[in-house]
Amino acid sequence: MLYTVKEVASLSNVTIKALHHYHRIGLLLPCEISEAGYRMYGTKELERLQQILFYRELDFPLEQIKELLAGEPERLPLLAEQERLLLARKQRLETILRTLRKSVESMMKGEPMNNQDMFKGFENEEAWRKAMSGQNQYLKETYGVDALETARIDVQKMNEQAAEATAFMSGIADALRAGIKHSDEQIRQSIRMHLEFLNEHGHRLTAGDFASQTRFFMNDDFHLSMLEAQQTGLAYYLSAAAEAFAADRSSNE
Repeated sequence: MLYTVKEVASLSNVTIKALHHYHRIGLLLPCEISEAGYRMYGTKELERLQQILFYRELDFPLEQIKELLAGEPERLPLLAEQERLLLARKQRLETILRTLRKSVESMMKGEPMNNQDMFKGFENEEAWRKAMSGQNQYLKETYGVDALETARIDVQKMNEQAAEATAFMSGIADALRAGIKHSDEQIRQSIRMHLEFLNEHGHRLTAGDFASQTRFFMNDDFHLSMLEAQQTGLAYYLSAAAEAFAADRSSNE
């Protein structure tokens, strides 16, 4: 079944103007244009719009959403990651709401509010520390590295990076399942955008650094198992793709 832009706007509560803008920037394309010039959308486009709206609820900018959805990443892992991010936000907002209610109670009683209680919920690292605890324990036992000992977690930054990493790895896994060669331009483009994102967020990774990182993943049981659980052969495919990308970059410099 196909829907006009007006019908999609009614279904999704997204304005027609916004849908037109999504089309112009290449974020949400109609599946066809009718002979009368109407934009038409199918189920696939509605699913993509839903994913866009989930990211918008997380305050992701449109250009970043476009990058995250590039290559049409597998829908189920993407939805699972979006659910995790939204639940984390829900928990944070509930904490802030409790803080607000305590503020009201303190004012009604004419009592000063505890300074520490006054700011609860405005940053929430606990969920991320729990999520990283397994990997951190492994790194401590195997390499003597405690990444969480003194590190301050930037929650918003971690949320953005986790969403991008999930979209990137889902795209690579999809390419492997589709039989796309590891040195294909589509894969090079995915790696290029991934590195650009990381470097924009302060990681300073070169193509060679990324290749070294993927070699480490192949030789480290924890990370190898994590990648292979997502898709058999993924660690090896990713490493080969990273090596090919680094070699291509080196030859062009």
